[in-house]
Amino acid sequence: MPMKHAKRLPLKDLLVKYRIVVMIGAIVVLGFTGIFSVQARQKQATPHVQADKPATSRQISAQQRHVKRQLHTYFKKITADGTTSVTFYNLGATKGSQSAKSAVANQFYKSGKLATSANAHTPEVTASTYKIYIAAYLFHLSSQQAYTWTPTNQDGFHRMIVNSDNDFPEGILDTYGLAGINEYLSSEGLYAPTFVMNQESTTTAASLQKMLIKLARADAPFNNAHNRQWLLSLMKQQVYRDGIPAGAAAATKGTLVADKVGWLADTNNDAGIVTLPNGQRYVLVIMTHGHGQTGFTGFPRMAKITKHVQKLVYNPKLVKNLE
Repeated sequence: MPMKHAKRLPLKDLLVKYRIVVMIGAIVVLGFTGIFSVQARQKQATPHVQADKPATSRQISAQQRHVKRQLHTYFKKITADGTTSVTFYNLGATKGSQSAKSAVANQFYKSGKLATSANAHTPEVTASTYKIYIAAYLFHLSSQQAYTWTPTNQDGFHRMIVNSDNDFPEGILDTYGLAGINEYLSSEGLYAPTFVMNQESTTTAASLQKMLIKLARADAPFNNAHNRQWLLSLMKQQVYRDGIPAGAAAATKGTLVADKVGWLADTNNDAGIVTLPNGQRYVLVIMTHGHGQTGFTGFPRMAKITKHVQKLVYNPKLVKNLE
């Protein structure tokens, strides 16, 4: 039998088939290209998602070290001539405050994490800041039923804190003796002797800070709620407010300060507990002398220091950039 030959397709039909094959191939190639493109975009998007997550503990610690280093450098600069002692201690946020609701803020401003000082253990003239110690000593005696808060005593205490009058605390020193009060201060881990006969009383910024931290935390001798709130309210009312209170308010409007000042000859001191509107709190003690100071002329200097400290440590961007 003769062999049959395959029937040749017309050229026109071959061209149609060729076009179909090319189109199918193109579709397949485009499909794979699209898949790879999507995967590439997903990989590129991953770091962005990670960046939107809250900062890690390591990142927060790094920022804490940076801020603390800046603050310490500033303190070393302003104390270089030996006429200033300064110490800062962050207390964290008050319960229920705006700042307390932020996990990042709670970690960043965890109590003591940003604390630093310069020249803080050098004995300096207390001026009237010693009256914080008198208040502590009387609360200590009261807790042992060894002191009675008569109306006269309450009035004297009020004037001692609000107006910085001297008659009441000097009477306490005469009545209970310098040695006994010095012994109490020493038992609290504070600088002693603060009180020496016929000499100006002396202390350190570190000791004043330690006492204010006790007051802020309601630790003994400030663990009686009524007495503690009474003292804090009087410190908020004290009438000499050109130092820490002025600087804190200039840095952040609405900031509250409970402080005790002191001035004597060229000495101007201020020691306070500062509460920002968002609930963050800190203790700041500034002791100054020299620079031709007289009366209250050193208070603007302390206000300037306070403003710089508060703006540096409590810049809202610090937490916002970590959240």
